[in-house]
Amino acid sequence: MNQQPTVIALGFFDGVHRGHGALLRRTARRAEELGATPAVFTFDRPPKEVVTGRPVPLINSPADRCDLIRRLYGIDQVIMAPFDRAMMTMSWQDFITSLIAEHGAVHLVAGHDYHFGYKNEGTPERLAQRCAELGLGCDIIPKVEYDGLTVSSTYIRTLVEAGEVERAAAFLGHPHCLSQTVTHGRRIGRTIGVPTVNFILPPSVLLPSRGVYITRVTLPGGTSCPGVTNVGVRPTVSDGGPVSVETFLLDYDGDLYGETIRLDFCRRLRPEQRFPSLDALKLQILRDIDDARTYFAEN
Repeated sequence: MNQQPTVIALGFFDGVHRGHGALLRRTARRAEELGATPAVFTFDRPPKEVVTGRPVPLINSPADRCDLIRRLYGIDQVIMAPFDRAMMTMSWQDFITSLIAEHGAVHLVAGHDYHFGYKNEGTPERLAQRCAELGLGCDIIPKVEYDGLTVSSTYIRTLVEAGEVERAAAFLGHPHCLSQTVTHGRRIGRTIGVPTVNFILPPSVLLPSRGVYITRVTLPGGTSCPGVTNVGVRPTVSDGGPVSVETFLLDYDGDLYGETIRLDFCRRLRPEQRFPSLDALKLQILRDIDDARTYFAEN
C-alpha cells in the first residue's frame, strides 16, 4: 500500500494533448496545495482493444506517454496498470476505492468525457458524487478548445495519419514524437554519403503519412540535433516491403546503434517518391537538408 497521499489524474492520455495538459496542470496544483504527490493512473493498452479484440492505432507508445507526462508536466509518478479481465469487470465503485487503498488517493482529477468501470458505467458525475461520499476531493475538467474545435485524441490521430504534423502539434501543444531503439538498416544512405539511423516501429503506433519530414532528434543524454526523416518504403532502392523510418542527422557523427532516440516531427517537406537513380536521390536529400537548415534557422 502506498502511504504517501496522492492526487491522481485519470485517463488514457493518448497524445498527451492540450486537453490532457489542463487536467495534468490541475493535478500538479492540487497536489501542491494538499502537500501530496501528483500522479497519473492510466492503462498499458486501450480498453477498447481488449473489449473488441481489434488493435487500436495510437498516437504514442506507452513509453512516450510516460515521457511526455513527466517531461512536459513534471509528474513523475505514472501508474501504468494492465487492462486485463479483472480490470475490465471491476465496478466503477470498486475502481474508485482501489485508488484509495492501493495508491493513497486523496483527490481525483478527470476529464469531462471520462468513463470507467464495468461497461463504462462510471461517469464524471458519478465520480464526483462518489468522491464526495468518501471524503475525497474531485475536479472534473471541462473540454478544451483550439481553433474552434474540441481538442481530442481522435482528431489528432487523423492529423498525424495525414502527415499534418504542424497542425497536430498545435492541438497537442508539442511536436508529435516517436521514440525507439536504433537498428541497422541496409546502409544504402552511407554508400551515397548521407548515412541514416533506422527505427523498428513500435507496435500499434501511428506513423505520419509516407513522406519526408523535418525532425528534431533528441540523443541519449538529452542533447539534440536537426534531422531529415523519411517515412516510407524507399521506392528508389526497394521493391516494397514494410514502412520504415530513416533519419539523417545534421551535424552529428557517431554510432547510435542500440541507443534510444526521440524524433519530434516539425514539418512535412514532400511526399515520398521514386527517383531515376541514386545520384538523383542524393541530390534531393541534399535539398531536403538545406530546407531543414533553413527551417531551424528561422525557428
